[in-house]
Amino acid sequence: MAGKPLINYLMEKFIYIRDAVSEVWVLTNERFKGQFEKWAEKYPLLSIKIISDGSSDEFEKPGAVGAMAKIAPLIDGDFLVMAGDCIYEDDLDGFLGFFMNMGKPVVAVYQAVEIDQVKRGSAVILDVYGRISSFIEKPENPSTSLVGAVIYAFPSWVKNRLVEYVGLGLPRDEPGRFIEWLHRVEEVYGYVLKGNVWDIGTLEAYLKAEDMLKRRMEWY
Repeated sequence: MAGKPLINYLMEKFIYIRDAVSEVWVLTNERFKGQFEKWAEKYPLLSIKIISDGSSDEFEKPGAVGAMAKIAPLIDGDFLVMAGDCIYEDDLDGFLGFFMNMGKPVVAVYQAVEIDQVKRGSAVILDVYGRISSFIEKPENPSTSLVGAVIYAFPSWVKNRLVEYVGLGLPRDEPGRFIEWLHRVEEVYGYVLKGNVWDIGTLEAYLKAEDMLKRRMEWY
């Protein structure tokens, strides 16, 4: 993406907030584990652990939520979840500060530029206190332009909810499905990110994001 791997953009965020993050776990499948271990050597400032979800190909994938639930017992303390297919302008410092102040699950949200962003993601409505009152994954007719980004800050106990969710047999592929369920059984809050968010979920979105990044590099 504009001359470097997409995941490198995420690592730049972690370097900025490294005082608040003790360890970075990169979840991948068994096939690419070795490649990521070699890549991690480029970030000596971060304590990076490469974890396999146990699958060797696309047909064995446990899904994003299933994989999180699988490693949940290994998690000690509060944890941050970030999707590897997005680029965020926000430095996440305010997001983490909000989470630490609330002590509740917090989901990053952002204002969509076009309605398709909401349809491809999740429509979010916040009440006056910032609590999520509605969260609809992949809405057909969204009534809001606020989109959920896959950046979640969770208290340690949420790992039990992850295991519970998977045990109920609910959809495991899309992380937003877990938030859609969680906000109905727990207080979940939203934090509006500063700047743009590029969700690289399609080839068209990828090309748009790459074009924007290249133009910004030219400006500087």
